[in-house]
Formats: sequence, structure tokens, C-alpha cells
Amino acid sequence: MSTRVSDMLGIDYPIVQGGMMWVGRADMAAAVSNAGGLGIVTALTQPTPEDLRNEIARCREMTDKPFGVNLTILPSQNPPPYEAYLDVVLDSGVKILETAGNNPKAFIAKAKAAGVTLIHKCTSVRHALSAERHGVDIVSIDGFECAGHPGEDGVGGLILFAAAARQVKIPLIASGGVADGRTMAAALALGAEGVNMGTRFCATVEAPIHEAIKQKLVEATERDTNLIFRTLHNTGRVLKTEVSDEVLAIENRPGGCAFEDLRHLVSGVKGREALDTGDAAKGLIWAGQTVGLINDIPSCAELLQRMVGDCRAHLGTAARLAA
Repeated sequence: MSTRVSDMLGIDYPIVQGGMMWVGRADMAAAVSNAGGLGIVTALTQPTPEDLRNEIARCREMTDKPFGVNLTILPSQNPPPYEAYLDVVLDSGVKILETAGNNPKAFIAKAKAAGVTLIHKCTSVRHALSAERHGVDIVSIDGFECAGHPGEDGVGGLILFAAAARQVKIPLIASGGVADGRTMAAALALGAEGVNMGTRFCATVEAPIHEAIKQKLVEATERDTNLIFRTLHNTGRVLKTEVSDEVLAIENRPGGCAFEDLRHLVSGVKGREALDTGDAAKGLIWAGQTVGLINDIPSCAELLQRMVGDCRAHLGTAARLAA
């Protein structure tokens, strides 16, 4: 399945694993890359730049296929050493970098000078066009269905992917709302040349997540997510659990709330504990509406083979109907 995305990234299928906090480790990335997609190691899952260097080396021991590193740049009172993480990516010879969050223009020239292919993930057409102007190679654009932070515009993938494809000239990856061959076919028909999946890869054999959490993803329907932090203008989509229900209850109190009122529920450390222990009461579980399309826990290889076969079948059906 050849598109500009698969050709530029050197992969068999234009399917990219999301750069997920706590999940994007070497085991996950290598499994996706070995299956023919693009695995992603999440830089900030590693406590220090040196730990990232070791994780990249560990991934190389498990795959000889291309893989990338995600570096998410977010505003913070005590920001991590982003440039030190970037230097590790470049020094380690990784040739694919996915950025997300704030505009990565400060890193673009440095990465391009090292021959790195840059993917930038964003949530709106205007930000996609800005990234294109600043020289990224591929844009990955998140529909409102996605897990994580879908932006504040509230535009679903059906519209967002088509609108972006009409204006963005560089290759486009559809992110959010894709979990099977049917949704992959839809994304390609809308003008994307690849897809990005996070939630779906969490429910695979190789995902470094407790089996109880994977089972919760299988059991959930498309209605079983919550939008939190809406009142703080930092919307996040998570699995509907007692923790996220409590976050919403605090947000909806008369008079509203501040982030400090929620901190005890939403820290990243607590979220990692939930994923590691299988106890969903420990912290947030980030998940998109594609949980409604997940009904098993295959290996990454099984998942990609099935997706590509189903995608071809649905595109073929659409072509016959249009004939």
C-alpha cells in the first residue's frame, strides 16, 4: 500500500502508532515497525534524555525497520529539557521525528540539517498550514474523536480531514477516529495518505499496559469517553471512569474550578499507575471514541494485516458503487 507517507517513511503500510505517554516504549514501537507500520518512541515517557538514548538503543535491538520519536512541546512552569531530548534523537541517528503541542519551528532547522523527516501533529487546518510554512514534511491532524488533547474547535475528522486535504500540499496523516480498515479507507478517501492510531494500539498484545485496562477498552462503546478540562480551555478526551467522572463533577461545580482543584486526580504519575496496575480508579486512562470499534486484543502484526485487507476491500466496494 504505497502513498507519499509510506514512501517518505520507508514503511510497508501508511499506519503510524501514536506517540502516547507511558505507552510509546521500545516494545510497542518495535512491534508496530516489525508489522510494517511506523512505531513511535515517546521521548518524555523517559525521565531523562539519557534514558531516551537507552530506549532508542533498546528499540534498535528489537527491530531493523524505521521507527520515530515523538517530542511533545507543551507550556510549563518547569519545562523539561526539550533541546537535550532533541539532541539525543539526532545523536542517535533517528531519522523520523514527530512533534506535537507548540509550534516546533525552533527545532525544525536543527532537525532538517540532520536529515530528519519531520511529522507535526496538530488539531486544526490553520495550524497545519503554519507547520507546512515552517518546513515540516508531513502533517498529522487530529479529529475531535481522538484521545488526548483534540483542541478547542470541536471539529470531527470527517470534516477536518477533508478540509485539510483541500489546503495542505504536503502529505497528510489522519489521526483520531481510525481503528480499523473501514475507517482507514474513509480517511484515504477524504484525502489523507496515512493514518495515525493511538487507542487501537493500546488494545494489542504488545502494548505495555495491564490486561485489565486493555479489557476495559474492548468492553467500552463509542459513548464511553469523557471530555475533561473543557472549562480550563485545555480539552482532553479520556475513558469514562470513576476518576474522569469525578473530574467532570468538580469542573461543573457552581463557580467553576482551577487546575489545582483537579491535580490530585489527573497527575501523569497516577495515570501511569492505572496503566501498570490495571486499577482504573488510580488515575486517568486516555482513550478516543474508537473504543467503540475495538472488540479484540490482536498482535500488532495481526491488526495491521487485517486493517490493510479490510481497507482494500472497502475501497474496492466504494469504487464499484461509484462505477
